[in-house]
Amino acid sequence: MDLLTTLQIAWRSLMVNKMRSVLTALGIIIGVAAVIVMVSLSQGATAGITERISSMGSNLLMVTPGGNFGPVRGTSVGQLTILDAQAIANLPLVERVAPEASSNNATLTAGSSTWTASLSGTLPALQDIKKWPTSEGEFFNDYDVENGAMVAVVGQTVVDNLFPNGQSALGKSIKINGLPFTVIGVLSVRGAGGMGDNQDNTIYIPLTTAQQRLMGANSIRVINVQAVSEAALTPLQDSITSLLRQRHRLSDNREDDFRIQDMTQVLSTIEDTTQILTFLLGGIAGISLLVGGIGIMNIMLVSVTERTREIGIRMAVGATTNDILTQFLIEALLLSVIGGVIGITLGWGGTQVLSALAGFRMALVPWLVAVAIGFSMMVGLFFGYYPARKAANSNPIEALRFE
Repeated sequence: MDLLTTLQIAWRSLMVNKMRSVLTALGIIIGVAAVIVMVSLSQGATAGITERISSMGSNLLMVTPGGNFGPVRGTSVGQLTILDAQAIANLPLVERVAPEASSNNATLTAGSSTWTASLSGTLPALQDIKKWPTSEGEFFNDYDVENGAMVAVVGQTVVDNLFPNGQSALGKSIKINGLPFTVIGVLSVRGAGGMGDNQDNTIYIPLTTAQQRLMGANSIRVINVQAVSEAALTPLQDSITSLLRQRHRLSDNREDDFRIQDMTQVLSTIEDTTQILTFLLGGIAGISLLVGGIGIMNIMLVSVTERTREIGIRMAVGATTNDILTQFLIEALLLSVIGGVIGITLGWGGTQVLSALAGFRMALVPWLVAVAIGFSMMVGLFFGYYPARKAANSNPIEALRFE
């Protein structure tokens, strides 16, 4: 018997009991849809976190004040200064250095509009480290830093709240904590940062201006250090550690009064964690596929019993054991494949709805669709084999006597 005829017979057999076939496939549908949604959620989270951390800069080390000594573990009396940043900039393997002195709650006003944003005093090199272009105007330059210029570069969220109705902020005057600044640049939209903060709700000013006019201190919150390559990160981290320990006059029995974060390692750790989460979520959702497979086997066993006389007649007129085995396997396979296709469609729709409602991206990758279809077919073949073998091994004489 050719495959097309076998498919037609299998399809007609399934259509005889439409409701039973639908309910049998429901387990596969739910299982595949759950796998699609769960894994897409994890993949989307991974992609989003990776993109956010990458937006902080490539080959990046972040040096911050703080250590693990003192009366309370995790506290420190150490601090970083612009001189520390300048010393780091002279080390081999360093591409760029951009110290930042910042405040999380700067009050901004423009006309009658008031807004609160993150304020950061830094150097022009930060724009190159973060690869963050301006949509209007330009970033401040070394001349502005040297002269303590009262200029600012703002994020799009700041513009939207200080200059509503689509007004351009370029060239406008704003006040930061009561002091007047001129907007010379607007940064392109970046979105959430590596720590989940809104990068667009930020305003950058020259470091000297921030320290002398707004913060009244020479301390640095973070020193961004870009290495010449990814391979240079580890030796550069060791060099920075030795340099800062020497500059801060730390004895051998004193712990570091600073921390160095390798953002490549942070990204790797997050990716490993989300990969484990992907397998966990996929495994939990996969359990429903197994339940669906058991449902297929149960219904196929019932079908074999109901069609015992049909099996006997077919074998009496020349159908071979392989013909009977193939027919019932194809019926099980049809149920699982149809359920898989519907499940993928529902899963894709679910990812779109959740993405819209929750406001975050969910990534439906092609390999996931292939895995879902392949796994549903395997479930159908695995759980359909026993009923098919039972049908194929039926005694034709006994089958013909069956009522």
